Amino acid sequence: MVETLTVSLGERSYPIRFGADLAGEVRAEADRLEAGGRKVAVLTDQNLARVQSGAFGAMFGRAPALALEAGEGSKSLAGLGRVLDFLAEQKLDRGGVLFAVGGGVIGDLGGFAAASWLRGIDFYQVPTTLLAMVDSSVGGKTGVNIAAGKNLVGAFHQPRGVFVSTNLLATLPAREFAAGMAEVVKYGLLGDRALFEQLEKQPLRVGSVELAAVIRRCCALKARIVEADERETARAGGRALLNLGHTFGHAIENVAGYGAYLHGEAVAIGLGAAARLSHQLDQLAPADVARVATVLAAHALPTRLREALPVGALMEAMARDKKVRAGLPRFVVLKALGEATTQEGVAPAMAEACFRAVGAV
Repeated sequence: MVETLTVSLGERSYPIRFGADLAGEVRAEADRLEAGGRKVAVLTDQNLARVQSGAFGAMFGRAPALALEAGEGSKSLAGLGRVLDFLAEQKLDRGGVLFAVGGGVIGDLGGFAAASWLRGIDFYQVPTTLLAMVDSSVGGKTGVNIAAGKNLVGAFHQPRGVFVSTNLLATLPAREFAAGMAEVVKYGLLGDRALFEQLEKQPLRVGSVELAAVIRRCCALKARIVEADERETARAGGRALLNLGHTFGHAIENVAGYGAYLHGEAVAIGLGAAARLSHQLDQLAPADVARVATVLAAHALPTRLREALPVGALMEAMARDKKVRAGLPRFVVLKALGEATTQEGVAPAMAEACFRAVGAV
């Protein structure tokens, strides 16, 4: 059964389609575009092109495709240049359409390339990892990393549609599935206590019968937040709540070197740090901090750094985060499990203590 959820953004509204196998739907959409005189090009990564070659062929046939090296290293200015050169080689005009088929790296990179090429062409998201399905494929945040920090270069550019085929998760490595679960836990913590408690009672696995429903649930929560604050301009709360765990996590990724941790792994450690900060601010009980760590560990996610990182470098990276306002980071903290809020004016010593608690020195 195929279900649809609409992200309602006026003229930028688009559907998220959910089903076990949507290869036929993706192919029909690509064929429809080409029948209308619009050239289609595809961006993916080499792992997906190899492991899911049958599904990829069913979706796109002989459409021109660029397969980049898998991993965070491709989400760079150099990677962006390769995609733009590919679009130029294919002679895509302003009616051209790019399909981004892969995980968060490909979705973010492809979306930014689409936003940049000829000052903006249409693109579609076909997420193939759990993290991309529940989070990064929805909402229109696109971008690349630079040495100074994660996602500091990018644009808001909404897709024209998102196709979530859960059968694609069957070949996802266990580590990648776990990384996606960090974002699922995040959604439970920031706005769906019942989901968090569900994950406490029974950890979610790739074969869980509840998986498809949980993916839809996370997308619905994100869609409603994005609709209310598309460009993250709310003075408090709003879309910034989706950054729970990310202020700490992005700093970890930057200092450790992009690729040392999967994004979801860094976010998991960041969620634990954010819970500790919430306790320091007298908003979360110690028992709830422990519950967060327990749920993360139950989903094979790290709760501490694998190797110590210098707290000074982590604090410097945090100071360059795009969420900094008036020179100070803006944190997302928990008022309770299932309820998040933004917090400004956090003393640097508090953030340092949270980094040290997860293994920084």
